[in-house]
Amino acid sequence: MAAASEVPPEKEFSPSMRVDVLISDWRAGIDPERSEEERERELYGLAWDAYLEGDYGFGLWCWHECDRLTNNLGGNIREVTRVLGPGRYFGFSHRRAVAAAVPVDRIYRPRKGDMSTPRTDAFVLPHYQVLCVYLVRAATGDPKAKAQLEIALLELEERRRADPFLRHFETFRDLLNRTSAAPRPAVPASVAEPASDPGTPAKSPRRSRRKTPGS
Repeated sequence: MAAASEVPPEKEFSPSMRVDVLISDWRAGIDPERSEEERERELYGLAWDAYLEGDYGFGLWCWHECDRLTNNLGGNIREVTRVLGPGRYFGFSHRRAVAAAVPVDRIYRPRKGDMSTPRTDAFVLPHYQVLCVYLVRAATGDPKAKAQLEIALLELEERRRADPFLRHFETFRDLLNRTSAAPRPAVPASVAEPASDPGTPAKSPRRSRRKTPGS
């Protein structure tokens, strides 16, 4: 299992229906006599462990749960971390990795008046997470994702007041732009993520004091 501060390698990506069923079963098994915070911490811990085992479907759930708590606690990340437990905040590096792995062709996008239900293998994402997926794909040069993102952003201003989660997309966008613009040193991939990632402390690469010939 990966350390709490590291992004685990993807082993599988469970669709939303499987995740929802297991989350429901786990929630039912938690002692109802415990406090609400204790129940939330235990349920999140089960999903977090599943994510660290490499199931990115549970990563999507942890991502949204972090943002739900952030909204409920007035944006206080310290309080969110206290509820979830140390080292469990679903930071930017985790979000970026999961967003990049979402199978775009299996995202369920209902249309107005559409009474159909999602397929069992579909991914049912909140609107702001879909925007994050498009944003990551567009940043890699995917023209279809870029077009989908541009269309979705046309509604951003209208939906901002009604959807408190959209500000989390805007934060994600700012961090992605910042990390994309920053020069990346030639260091192994195991060296830390950007310092702006909550819960993922950065490590500084060692610098050689000797210059190599021709440098």
